[in-house]
Amino acid sequence: MFEKIISKNTGDAGRGAPPSPHAHAESHSQADSSPVVAISPGKRNILGSDVEIQGEVRFQGDLIVDGRIEGRIISEGSLTIGEKAKIKAEITCGSVIVQGKVDGNITATDRVEICALAEVSGDIKAEALSMEAGAVFMGSSAIGTPRAAPQAVQKAPAVAEPELIADLQAGSEKAPAA
Repeated sequence: MFEKIISKNTGDAGRGAPPSPHAHAESHSQADSSPVVAISPGKRNILGSDVEIQGEVRFQGDLIVDGRIEGRIISEGSLTIGEKAKIKAEITCGSVIVQGKVDGNITATDRVEICALAEVSGDIKAEALSMEAGAVFMGSSAIGTPRAAPQAVQKAPAVAEPELIADLQAGSEKAPAA
């Protein structure tokens, strides 16, 4: 198995300049049957369209994926799934923006955005969900956190109901016909 580690140098030399659109990649041989891809912290990490990962991806900060991932994606950061991306994974992130295809459940602590050309097949659980016209979403959603339990409506005692009905009937008999 291979473990692909994508990192971005965030040293002092890069401050103030926009981040490079290409991340640096290193490959390592690993005997573990469930590879974990660790993405280093930084402003933005990018997995290009030529990247295919099977296993678990963990990252900090922001990750933009244009390739293929099969397995799990876990982070407290922000995940952007590009237009060319094809994801078959369970996703647990801070926020998720979907522009490509996702087959799997998405759990976000903040929000999920499904863009116009995106396709999502799976359940979504998030604090907020936005979906543009033209997007495809097949699954169920649980959005937001329930507020305090609604208070039960207090009903008048059952004894009062027959009296109320009698009063209403008597009132309708006294009403003049129109």
